[in-house]
Amino acid sequence: MATWISHYNLSETGSDMPPQSSQALASSALQILSSPLPRALSSLKALGRTPTLIDDVFKEADLPIFHIPGLRLAPTFWVAIFRVLWLCGLSPRVEPMATAKQRAVQAADILFTCAKTSNGPVLLMGHGVMNRLIARVLISLGWKEVRRQGRGYWSAGIYRLD
Repeated sequence: MATWISHYNLSETGSDMPPQSSQALASSALQILSSPLPRALSSLKALGRTPTLIDDVFKEADLPIFHIPGLRLAPTFWVAIFRVLWLCGLSPRVEPMATAKQRAVQAADILFTCAKTSNGPVLLMGHGVMNRLIARVLISLGWKEVRRQGRGYWSAGIYRLD
């Protein structure tokens, strides 16, 4: 499972093409921020956009890996189990949730600064869990989620500071 996770972290999006709604959203962005992970960067490439800032602060929270001999499950089940264990505070050899939350505060600060200086839309190409942690920080700072669009890997949350 450790090898599977390592390969996933190094993977690109492949031939998965973004829907038109994602392309329209990306084309409106004045600044583009991205995680350094290949799947985020290849997603931007599929959208025809280049990041203005790539920062580790936006990368996904790593999964802890637990060795449970004799139990054979599909990788997607292991990922779900490992993420739940991480959310419960079990994080051997990976960033604990408390540290990821601190990183989300830093990420939200960067997003705020970019939105303020660009005076227009900012696109963050990030990852599921980290994006949710960042969204919580933004909402706590007075941002409103205007709408959600899409599902799965190409989903997007649109936020505005009122």
